[in-house]
Amino acid sequence: MKSFIAWLTAVFAMVSGVCAQAVPFERLNTNDTLLLIVDLQVGLYGLARDFDPTLYYNNMIAHAALGQLFNLSVVMTTSAQTGPNGPLPKQILEMYPNVTLIQRQGEVDAWDNADFRAAVNATGKRQIVLAGIVTDVCTTFLALSLRAEGYSVWANVEASGTTTALIRDVSNLRMEAAGVHLVSMFSIVCDLMRDWRSDPGAAQVLPWLSQYYPAYGMVARAHAAATNNGTLIPGEMDLV
Repeated sequence: MKSFIAWLTAVFAMVSGVCAQAVPFERLNTNDTLLLIVDLQVGLYGLARDFDPTLYYNNMIAHAALGQLFNLSVVMTTSAQTGPNGPLPKQILEMYPNVTLIQRQGEVDAWDNADFRAAVNATGKRQIVLAGIVTDVCTTFLALSLRAEGYSVWANVEASGTTTALIRDVSNLRMEAAGVHLVSMFSIVCDLMRDWRSDPGAAQVLPWLSQYYPAYGMVARAHAAATNNGTLIPGEMDLV
């Protein structure tokens, strides 16, 4: 009995410690959010083996397109672009023709590059949304560096990729322990939008989701089709 009580006390102490360290829900604010596109390079793309390759490519492009949807400040960087890592996909570059691409020549952690640090600091934004290849290096190193500098960081787990699911999971745990928010793309979209009646709201976000997140886009398509058709077949009325 005494051993059980001791065990229960230890568990309670552990849970209390975790709760004491819990961070209140922090909301993304479009006025304070910076989107980072980090090493999503065509040469590195083949290392992202923890996702279906087609799905992952679409997630990369969708991550970049968040800046257009919400008019976010954007900083882009590549590593060893003239070497094996290659450039960013043309589709991403064409989204931001007026954004200076910071080409790192050797720094593994983007934060170690003075030009990149200056670009991030110059925006004055304190909430960072990022994704990169590979998750365990490009995303994790930068996320941890930003946390060390006092930034709030949201890592888009769907747009970061690495060689195995094991490495992905370990890297996400490492970031989470440092206070990085691990989030999905849809979570980012809904947090930035806040309200379907906002601007951008349903009128802008639903077409965007139809292109980049068709799972939810089809919800809107199905509703639109049903409304336009306006007909119920036998048995459907009992379902609503």
